[in-house]
Amino acid sequence: MSKLTDVPKRILIGRALRSEKLGETLLPKRIALPVFASDPLSSVAYAPGEVLLVLSIAGVSAYHFSPWIAAAVVVLMFTVVASYRQNVRAYPSGGGDYEVANTNLGPKAGLTVASALLVDYVLTVAVSISSGVENLGSAIPFVVEHKVFCAVGIIVLLTLMNLRGVRESGKLFAIPTYVFVAGVFIMIAWGAFKGIVLDESMRAPTADYEIKPEHEGLAGFALLFLLLRAFSSGCAALTGVEAISNGVPAFRKPKSRNAATTLLLMGALAVTMFCGIIGLAMATGVKMAEFPAKDLIADGVPVGPDYVQNPVISQVAAAVFGDGTFFFVLLAAATALVLFLAANTAYNGFPLLGSILAQDRYLPRQLHTRGDRLAFSNGIVLLAGAAILLVWLYGADSTKLIQLYIVGVFVSFTLSQTGMVRHWNRHLRTERNKAKRRHMIRSRAINTFGAFFTGVVLVVVLATKFTHGAWVALLGMVIFYGTMTAIRRHYDRVAEEIAAPDEPGDDSVRPSRVHAIVLVSKVHRPTLRAVAYAKAMRFDRLEAISISVDPAETKALQKEWERRGINVPLKILDSPYREITRPVIEYVKGLRTENPRDVVSVVIPEYVVGHWYEHFLHNQSALRLKGRLLFTPGVMVTSVPYQLVSSEAAKQRARKRQEWNAPGSVRRGPVDRRPKEPSGKA
Repeated sequence: MSKLTDVPKRILIGRALRSEKLGETLLPKRIALPVFASDPLSSVAYAPGEVLLVLSIAGVSAYHFSPWIAAAVVVLMFTVVASYRQNVRAYPSGGGDYEVANTNLGPKAGLTVASALLVDYVLTVAVSISSGVENLGSAIPFVVEHKVFCAVGIIVLLTLMNLRGVRESGKLFAIPTYVFVAGVFIMIAWGAFKGIVLDESMRAPTADYEIKPEHEGLAGFALLFLLLRAFSSGCAALTGVEAISNGVPAFRKPKSRNAATTLLLMGALAVTMFCGIIGLAMATGVKMAEFPAKDLIADGVPVGPDYVQNPVISQVAAAVFGDGTFFFVLLAAATALVLFLAANTAYNGFPLLGSILAQDRYLPRQLHTRGDRLAFSNGIVLLAGAAILLVWLYGADSTKLIQLYIVGVFVSFTLSQTGMVRHWNRHLRTERNKAKRRHMIRSRAINTFGAFFTGVVLVVVLATKFTHGAWVALLGMVIFYGTMTAIRRHYDRVAEEIAAPDEPGDDSVRPSRVHAIVLVSKVHRPTLRAVAYAKAMRFDRLEAISISVDPAETKALQKEWERRGINVPLKILDSPYREITRPVIEYVKGLRTENPRDVVSVVIPEYVVGHWYEHFLHNQSALRLKGRLLFTPGVMVTSVPYQLVSSEAAKQRARKRQEWNAPGSVRRGPVDRRPKEPSGKA
């Protein structure tokens, strides 16, 4: 059965990689840029349009504010990039915003940042894929008619590509990303040349249209609120900037320097492209309306519901290159493709963050381990599932989804930069080297300005987007925060409950006798109980077996085993592919081959839990292993249960229900326990 499932798995994601191959999966800067920066680079395809859409509420006259809004976005982008360059140098381990906030502001702030980032990563996938489907649907009607189905299919395809590994997916994504960037720069350069040098008139397809303003003559606070809302929509260009600070471990050495360089390059490209498209949109007379069917006026008549409003970048390309020309088609295709690939930023950020949170016991432990291709497979699959659910709930409508966007990323921006200010303050108290102090003071000034600016933007985003859907993102953050807090509380309670005592107790009492191999992951109460159980059994040889997946954890286990003087030999089985089941199966089969008449009994420590959700957090490896061992001839499996406190709750529930079935009652059928009427016979 395993071979039947293994073949299609290898076809889809490739052959498994050994752990020592991890260094070969690290990314050079030229690949890291499209992998981690595809989201902010691709956002220039829709961020300028979002600015013009909001301004159109006040009519075309409000468009003259767009250069000032673009300038504010540019200042914010360079502030964030400069701030995160300090982050990646100070915290290169890959924890990013979460590690900065957790270390300097405390666990609650760290968990708030983590919740915000997890929500934002899911939204990145949903928004990017939905936007790409809508762009593609303007040319292919089938995509529009089945956009939810198509969006889900693309998410599945991206998931498979990322399961093949970061480096391999990065190579696939690099070409369209660079084609898109090159196409936008050619468009900006050719448009500037035609407009300035050749003095040619360039007209967008909507240049002759009029916009019916929803609110005419806005002034004072109403106008200010509109401009702030337009600015918050333009800030979509900043989403994904934090992904590089979370992905520092994926860079080649020197990791921090390469990540900082990639950040600077990403910021320069995104800012130039954003400003260039805004400038060309103003020069070519692009018109965008929030409700084009009734607000766009052509020859005094609304364009009607059949009108398809093309994105700003498409209209600008038509004005500069000409509609239907080679460069127009190339840029349109690259734009649609790069919007799909923008989700890759989340596919790299979410699993890395999930792994760190799992290591800190805020998420299930399964998210911490790497899969066959050295990618964090469980995190990738979890992200895909959440994004598919969101796409299905919102019908793959990017207009609805984008209102949920940005909130989470600015929560993480603000808390991260505040944490960095505290980081520099702490180091300045002990640093005496004048040159290093000057560097720290300069870095603190950058992070202080970044914290203030992003904090102000966060307030603006919350004020202008809350009723438009931002409350859903905040609700998602609260749900993530509550779930992770509950998981951490559970793991802490279990760790305290199963901690091995310094003095021998009831867990070390020797029960009956049997020949055994004891499986060991850590030295705790369940392990000691399993070893004590095996000691008293009649055996030819007793061994403790542990699988080496993490060398540091294995070394700590051996040290603790020797410190406690446990008089059972501990054998370490190497697992280059980070598997638990296969090395045990192969070792047991080897014992059976050497002594075919012997019976091998594998003793597995196992938790007994009382709530259904706890089964997802424990015993997954034991279940898989038992499933394989039960089909291995000559092998007996013994579970040594360790009852957690929560199991008492299940016992109490069973007693309250007073439900008990005798062995065999299922086969016999239900027993009628009602008192029988007398038959009247003697």
